[in-house]
Amino acid sequence: MSEIPAEVPEQPDGRGLVRGAADILWQSSPPGSIYDYIKVASFSLGADGRIDQWSLRAEQLFHVAAADAVGKDPIEAFVPAGLRDVGHRRVGEILDGKEWTGIVPFRMAEDGSLDGVAEVYVMPTETEQGERGAVCIVVDVRALRRIETDLAASQAIFGQSPFGFLLFGTDLRVQRANKRFAAVFGGNADDHRGRTVHDYLPRGEADRMAAALKRVLETGDSVTDMQIVGPAPGSNDRRHWSINLYRVHSGTGRPIGVAGLGTDVTRRHAAAREAAQSRRNLALLNEAGSRIGNSLDLETTARELLDVTVPVFCDLASVDLYQGLLDGDETPPGLADGSAELRRVAFSSAVSDGPLDDCGEPVTVGALHRYSFNSPCADALRTARPVTIPRTEGGMVRSTLAVPMVAHDTVVGLVRFSRTMGSEPFSERDRTLAVELAARAAVCIDNARLYRREHERALILQRSLLPPGDPEAAGLDIACRYLPGNAATEVGGDWFDVIELPGHRTALVVGDVMGRGLRAAVAMGELRTAVRTLALLDLEPAEVLAALDEIARGLGSPTPWGQHPHSPQSTRRALQGRDIDPSEVYLATCVYAVYDPVTRRVTFANAGHLPPVLVEPGEEALMLDVPPGMPLGVGGEPFEEVEVQLPEGALLALYTDGLVESREHPLDEGLRAFRSAITDPSRALEDVCDHVLNTLDTRHGEDDIALLMARVQGLPREAVGDWTLPREARSVGRARELARAQLASWDLEALVDTTELLVSELVTNALRYGEGEIRLRLLLDRTLVCEVWDAGLVQPRRRRARDTDEGGRGLQLVGLLSASWGARRTPRGKTVWFELPLPDGGSPSEPSVDALLSMF
Repeated sequence: MSEIPAEVPEQPDGRGLVRGAADILWQSSPPGSIYDYIKVASFSLGADGRIDQWSLRAEQLFHVAAADAVGKDPIEAFVPAGLRDVGHRRVGEILDGKEWTGIVPFRMAEDGSLDGVAEVYVMPTETEQGERGAVCIVVDVRALRRIETDLAASQAIFGQSPFGFLLFGTDLRVQRANKRFAAVFGGNADDHRGRTVHDYLPRGEADRMAAALKRVLETGDSVTDMQIVGPAPGSNDRRHWSINLYRVHSGTGRPIGVAGLGTDVTRRHAAAREAAQSRRNLALLNEAGSRIGNSLDLETTARELLDVTVPVFCDLASVDLYQGLLDGDETPPGLADGSAELRRVAFSSAVSDGPLDDCGEPVTVGALHRYSFNSPCADALRTARPVTIPRTEGGMVRSTLAVPMVAHDTVVGLVRFSRTMGSEPFSERDRTLAVELAARAAVCIDNARLYRREHERALILQRSLLPPGDPEAAGLDIACRYLPGNAATEVGGDWFDVIELPGHRTALVVGDVMGRGLRAAVAMGELRTAVRTLALLDLEPAEVLAALDEIARGLGSPTPWGQHPHSPQSTRRALQGRDIDPSEVYLATCVYAVYDPVTRRVTFANAGHLPPVLVEPGEEALMLDVPPGMPLGVGGEPFEEVEVQLPEGALLALYTDGLVESREHPLDEGLRAFRSAITDPSRALEDVCDHVLNTLDTRHGEDDIALLMARVQGLPREAVGDWTLPREARSVGRARELARAQLASWDLEALVDTTELLVSELVTNALRYGEGEIRLRLLLDRTLVCEVWDAGLVQPRRRRARDTDEGGRGLQLVGLLSASWGARRTPRGKTVWFELPLPDGGSPSEPSVDALLSMF
């Protein structure tokens, strides 16, 4: 074996100089020899008891050079004075041939500044000449005690450690294992000597461990918390170990192996895995809370659920909802047994193109299907509990959870989460999470369903309260727009209406109930119905608003005891909050206008509303000076009327404040912008409406918007026949002649007979029951209208004539032969009228014999 210089500390020579250990020592023993730790010194005694040889190790131990020691009496030189007598006796005995071993205190320098204790082994010697001497082997007792202590500590740490401890040699084979390691991997500690990591770990992990050992041995860099996975002996359970590796050196500093400390962290790994899974589940629930339910659409909500869960929670998933719920049914048929028809509303997959049900048949999104009564999915729907669907042989799905979607104790559908081969099966924790996710989505879907139902009801209500999309009126071209402030429900408190009145006149109404939402819409519906009812009475505009004000004040909360329900004081006290909640009082503004196409005059009455805007051809838009009056529901003030003559082609606009007022700009600024937007009335009326809404900064969403526009066209002169008849009997015949001639000029010969008969009845009644001269007027537009005016105030009343009566059947005849008839008061009397449809518009059927006989 080649000799290698030992790496020992440099030592002083006898002259105070330092010599390197490499210059004085050669070493053939392997690194880590006991002599690297125990420095054994030797010297010899001659026959005279004096030192005749002094080794280099003695120089290192006693710090005395050979030149200063050779020839001296060791007892006198190194032993304290009090022990010298005993020392001389011992030397004498040794020279007489007796071996001796003992502990000897000594001085490590002549001045006695360094004292020590040495263990000395003295062996007698004899030369060829027969002279006796001795060889002394000396070891520093303190070094021995340190070695003993270190060995004991090393043995305690290695043997008593609760962790697996291995010492690998430079060949990466086990040199030593402790009991803890042997308890895990079997046998006793000595049985593991010579083994490698491949005897304990699977190939992949063993290769990784061996590479780490080699790297630590070569570089000296420690490895901390290296994670190793493998089964324990006699078990298939996967264990996790945390390995720490560091290089071990000899006393000379040479690498002699690698120490490995292994800790079983399977439980810690499982706990960390549980914690990570809990964090993932919490994050998933948090994401579900923020992403699911952002839309009130059923299908969108279902897709949001799948966007959250695939692929984070599962590999593929689908959502089925009861078709009955999608159709708006309160309780779909078959809900109790899970056999009702479902619709696949959403599907998502990270591994395949299409979903598969538990029978292996594809169900596409949007398709209707049913689960068989005995299927796991039907059982989940029936019991409202999640069901685990077993894996189908040959399928790619490893585990499936069928989770019913339950909201407010109602099952609305089923969501299925599936994991494919290669993924872990669903655990009980996953099952709980799936139920929570499905429940959250179910609540959102049920809310969306309820919203859809309420939204549809609100739309039905709103559409029933508004006029048709294209209202028609004689002598007017009309366009309108309605935008509710609440776009979600599409209901509001603004309204407009176009009401046909007798004589081809038209009532134009725009109103605004204070407040928003469904309550305002209900109040609007009540007031609109009241307006239409009052309009059919053919009252003057101011009278209509006065009656409407009375109605509005009676719609709120119950009247306080002792107060008249319609008194202005009661309403004002309610508004001040002293008797009833002001929020329960109906307040509204309204403009009511009546247009006569014959005279092209319009009569306005205003109840606290914004003034109408008029644009005459070639002129700028202006606001009509219509006294605003008090809002409806306040009471106490009469309403004024204003009559305005409109030129042909003029544009009249009625609107609500949501069009011209917002938080961003004052009312005056909005009115100016509105007038500027309609200064060009030559456009088509629909285009004018669109231009107004697109031009004005309406800030839609703050308030409802209603816009009603009418372009004046008027009835042409040739469409009007107007005559005044004297109050005499021959006027009846004259009226028939005038009616016959006028109908002939309009090519309405088919209506001559009926018109003559009815005209004669009305003129006869005017002569008999009326006053003053008689006026006859025929109007031709979409229908034929006949009006008979007189100065009497007594309204005609239809009655049933007795069999013996000679008269009293004229109005019955008018009612049978006309499409409609009626009477209204005028400033100077009354007007009785009837209306006949034109032949092209479908002639009414002739009255039956029974109907005619019923008059007699």
